[in-house]
Amino acid sequence: MCGIFGLFDHKDAANLTYLGLHALQHRGQESAGISCTDGEIMKTHRQMGLVSDIFNAQVLSALPGRSAIGHVRYSTSGSSNIGNAQPLMVEYSKGYLAMAHNGNLTNAKIIKDELQNYGSIFQSSSDTEVLIHLIALAHENSTVERLTSALRRVEGSYSILTLTNNELIAMRDPLGFRPLCLGKLRDTYAVSSETCAFDLIGAKYIREIEPGEMLLINANGLQSFKPFKEMPHKHCIFEFIYFARPDSYMFGKTVYSVRKALGRQLARDTAVPADMVIPIPDSGISAAIGYSQETGVPFEMGLIRNHYVGRTFIEPRDSIRHFGVKLKLNALRDIVKAKRIVVIDDSIVRATTGRKIIKMLRQCGAREIHFRVSSPATTHPCFYGIDTPSRSQLIASSHTPAEINKYMGSDTLEYLTIESMQKALGKGDYTYCDACFSGTYPSRFPWGMELEQMELFAKGEK
Repeated sequence: MCGIFGLFDHKDAANLTYLGLHALQHRGQESAGISCTDGEIMKTHRQMGLVSDIFNAQVLSALPGRSAIGHVRYSTSGSSNIGNAQPLMVEYSKGYLAMAHNGNLTNAKIIKDELQNYGSIFQSSSDTEVLIHLIALAHENSTVERLTSALRRVEGSYSILTLTNNELIAMRDPLGFRPLCLGKLRDTYAVSSETCAFDLIGAKYIREIEPGEMLLINANGLQSFKPFKEMPHKHCIFEFIYFARPDSYMFGKTVYSVRKALGRQLARDTAVPADMVIPIPDSGISAAIGYSQETGVPFEMGLIRNHYVGRTFIEPRDSIRHFGVKLKLNALRDIVKAKRIVVIDDSIVRATTGRKIIKMLRQCGAREIHFRVSSPATTHPCFYGIDTPSRSQLIASSHTPAEINKYMGSDTLEYLTIESMQKALGKGDYTYCDACFSGTYPSRFPWGMELEQMELFAKGEK
C-alpha cells in the first residue's frame, strides 16, 4: 500500500515529484520522501506525515537537480518509523542509488537473515533495503544488470523505481501485482503508480509498464528489457475495488467505471425494495451509483464524511471513546428517517465499522437497512502489498453471511460473488489475483507469514 512517482531530466524535478506524490497520497499516509539528483550529488528528504505537511518551498529548494523519485508509504513490511520511510538512498562503490518500492517481498526476511550472517548491517526493517544490499553485492557492470541480479533472488510483488546520478529505472514484477505506468511531459518521461498523477502535472499517459518489464531512462532516451521468464499475469483486484483513485486508468480500464460495473452487477444479483441507496464514503460511492442506476432506486448521500480526521486522532477523555466512527462519518437524520435503505460498501474486513454505522442509522430512524458489498467476502490475508489482517481477524473467514448480518444488525446482508465480480470485469486481456477472496495465491511465500501481518486501517477498522 504505497505510491511511487519519478521523472528524468526536468528543471522542476522536485516540484513535479511533490505534485505527483500529492496525487498519490491515498496510497499511503504514514510518510513521504523525495530523492533528487543533479548528475553529481543526490539528496533525499524523508519525513513522517502527509505530503503537503512535509514539503514546502524551503524543503523543495534544497532538492536541486533534474531527475527525482518519490514515495508515499503505508507499511506492509517493516514498522512505521522514519527509518523505513522511502526512498531509501545509499552511496556505495558504484555511486549514489535511491529506491522507491510498492509491494511486498515475501522472502525478504529469509534473505535478510542470510545477509546478516555474512556481515551485512541493515539500517531499517523495510524489505526494500534487502534489494539495495543485493544490488551492492552484485558483480555486474551496469545498474540494470545489478538490479536484475538482485530481483532474481526475491519473490513476491514489486513495482520499483531506482534512481542513480544518470539514469532512472522502472521495474514491475512478472506477475504484475502492483500497477505502474509510463507518461511523458513534453520531452520528459515520467513514471507513476497511477495515471491521476499525470493528470495533475499535465503529462500524457503513454502506457502501462508491462509485468516483468524493466525500463531504462537516461540521456539516450528509453529502453525496454524483459529480463525474466514470462508468467501468467495476476493484477491485484483490490486496486479496482478499493485502493486506487476512481479517476485513474489501470489494467486497461477506468477505476470509476469498474466500480460502477461492480455496483450494477451487485444490483442484478441482490436487489431489494428500498427508498434510497446510500454509500459509505468515499470508497463505496462509485458502486452505489451503479447500483442506483441499475435498480432505479434514488442515490442519496445519507452519510457525510469528515475528511479532516487524522489517523492519530487523540481523544481527550476515556469517557468519550465511544464516539468511534462518528469522528469520520455522520448520518443525515432528515434523509434516512423512516426510510428503507440500501447501504453500499466496497468490502467488509472485521465488520466493526459496519456495525457502528448501522447502529447510527437506526438511531436516526432508518426503517430498514440492507447492507450490500460490492466485492466478495474477504476470507484470506494478502501477502502482496495490501495490508490486511491475519485470517483469524477476517470475520468472513469464520462466519457465514447470516452470522455477520446478525452481528452487524442489518436487516439483510449480501456480497458480490467471485463469479459475479468476474462477470462485471468482463472478458479481456487482463487476469487478476483474487487470493483475498478465494485463498488461491499465485506465488509462493514462506509459511508463517500470516503471523507477521499487520492490521489494516489501524485507526479505522472496517
